[in-house]
Amino acid sequence: MDAQRILMGVVGRPHGVRGLVRVHSYAAVPADLASYGALSDDRGQSWTLSWRGEGIAALTDASGRTIADRDEAAKLVNRKLFVTRDRLPEPDEDEFYLADLVGMRAVERTEAGERSLGKVLAVHDYGAGPSLELEGGALVPFTRACVPDISVAENRLVVAMPDEMEVRDERNGDDPS
Repeated sequence: MDAQRILMGVVGRPHGVRGLVRVHSYAAVPADLASYGALSDDRGQSWTLSWRGEGIAALTDASGRTIADRDEAAKLVNRKLFVTRDRLPEPDEDEFYLADLVGMRAVERTEAGERSLGKVLAVHDYGAGPSLELEGGALVPFTRACVPDISVAENRLVVAMPDEMEVRDERNGDDPS
């Protein structure tokens, strides 16, 4: 994913028959998503969002046409909505955007020092909270317990491996245990 685009929302299921959709906003104040103006989706299309109720929005494409029926709205389900980084405020010193984690070196502290776990390949959020995908296939819950230390300046994060961890077997995609 382009490091200059920050995921700010996801289109959910249709609401009613007139083309409205549920939108999950990742903005600190969810209603602020509409204030960013044009949002680009994961297919390169541009959309403007206007709220019609809490979490319910109308979407207008770049040509100025508003989605007007349920069937058309259903085609947009799970569409990711992005804002370019330059339109967002800079995070405070102890803050970061989840996109900043992609590419960071992940290390585990051991009695012998630090052991490299590879780089963060992606940040996933399937609804139960974000998780980090590391090189080698490890999925680590993005919680303070599992990721206790993050240094954007050093491009490094510390991972405390959970006891039970999902790891893909590169040969067949199965959990090797």
